[in-house]
This record gives sequence, C-alpha cells and structure tokens, in this order.
Amino acid sequence: MQNLNKVLSLLVAGLFVAGCATQPEKKEETKAAAETQPTATGPARKASDSYSVVRGDHLWGISSKPSIYGNPYQWPLIFKANRDKIKDADLIQPGQVLSINRNASASEVDAAIRHAKTRGAWTLGVVEDSDKKYLSSN
Repeated sequence: MQNLNKVLSLLVAGLFVAGCATQPEKKEETKAAAETQPTATGPARKASDSYSVVRGDHLWGISSKPSIYGNPYQWPLIFKANRDKIKDADLIQPGQVLSINRNASASEVDAAIRHAKTRGAWTLGVVEDSDKKYLSSN
C-alpha cells in the first residue's frame, strides 16, 4: 500500500510539474489571441507583425497559431519573409524575432501552401533544393 501511495504521489507531482511547464505558452497564446479581439473601448487591434521564437517552436506550429495564420501549410510565408534570418526552414532558434507577412496576396498564399505540401524529404541543417526554388520565386 505504501508503494502505491508513493507511485500516486509521484504521478500527481509529475502532472503538476508538466502543467507548470506548459503554462507560459498558454498565457502567450492567450495574449496573442487577445491582440486581435475587440475590446470594450474600441475595435479589434491589429495582430503583431512579428513573432518571438520560444523553445520548441517550429515554422509549422507558428503558422498554425490563430494569431499568425491559423494554417500550418502557410509556414513558407514566414520562411520567405525571414530568409535573411532563417537559413534552414527546419532549424529556428529561441530568441529569434520573425517577421510575419500580413499582406500576402492570394497567389503568394497558394504558392506557400503548394510548397509546403510538395516540399519532399528534408534533412535538418540542409537547405533543400525545393526550398531554394521557393525562395527564388516571386
């Protein structure tokens, strides 16, 4: 019985710690979502044109955030807007401040989605030929 109590105590402690570790991200997402919500004193505010990378981020996940694009397949828009900061689309670093293109045309969005869906195999630390081709397109 003592062993069962120890196991349960460790499990509860582990869940508490795991919940605490993810809490800042939830606050950040809530804050970002609030930036685009109407307030009692005025209309909806414009979403930020930049995003600060935190540990565990990747372009797919950033792009999927409702405060960014709400679509993970639009990650190439972020890659293209930050080609001077991101050498490999698969490798971004905490602390990087990425520009968010809020004025992409429908054809740019379509091209980004097409690239994301047809990119092919990738290797961490290597800029794929398909990425180079996408970045060179207008």
